[in-house]
Amino acid sequence: MASRQLEERRRQFQQYKTDVKSRGKPFYPFAMLHDTIMSLVVVIVIIGLTIVWKFTADESHDGGESTSGLLGKLYDNPADPGTINFVPRPDWYFYFLFYLLRIFKWPESVILGTVGIPTICLVLLLMLPFMDLRSERRLLRRPVAIVAAILVVLSMGVLTWKGATAKESLGSELVARVPGWAEEQGFEGKKAAVAGATLFAESGCANCHTYLGDGTSNAGAPDLSKIGAQNKSVEAFARYVEDPSKFGNNIMRPYGKRAGGSFSDEQLRQVGTFLNASKG
Repeated sequence: MASRQLEERRRQFQQYKTDVKSRGKPFYPFAMLHDTIMSLVVVIVIIGLTIVWKFTADESHDGGESTSGLLGKLYDNPADPGTINFVPRPDWYFYFLFYLLRIFKWPESVILGTVGIPTICLVLLLMLPFMDLRSERRLLRRPVAIVAAILVVLSMGVLTWKGATAKESLGSELVARVPGWAEEQGFEGKKAAVAGATLFAESGCANCHTYLGDGTSNAGAPDLSKIGAQNKSVEAFARYVEDPSKFGNNIMRPYGKRAGGSFSDEQLRQVGTFLNASKG
């Protein structure tokens, strides 16, 4: 079996050499000329798009926002280094990997999304020329290759679209959810609990915790929708949030001012009241 495959490859190579001598063209100047022309076309297109982008957008230098042109704005609002609501997102051609990481978001499985699946796909792509040795190139006679290509394109397209439309749990968005949380949990009349829920939404807690379906569970952080059912006191919750390391949690950062955080004692009590009122 192996010897027949080797003989077939030798026959194909000899046929290739014969075809090159009879019909082939030298790399210089034919292939080099084609590559040069195509490279020049690409550069001209890039320069043309740059000119359109530059002269169709309203330029603004006074710190304001530019008016969008045909290809976008020249300037956007100045960056705020103190923001807590900014969520970095990759370029569009990495959206598929971005959403793949949202699927494998648990600490135990994140290695699959970052290393496992991309590496397996890359190895299969590198092995393909060595695995497929047939000279047949007509599409209708290669059903396995065609189906595999279609599945790859569909999966990449779906993951890219899902990554482009994925919503993040920004603080400004979560604040609007506080009244709904209060109504569902039954603390809408308690000012301290509502204030604590607002602090929870604004302080990025939903980047690690989930609450009534909002947020993400990273680093193994628990869902807090029913945390109040543990029947702990408001003071116990406040002390925990102030400095979790005192209770054996070295992953969650401290929030109390005495522990290096930014919450005052009153704010810690408000968060504790919110957690105590969250009984599911």
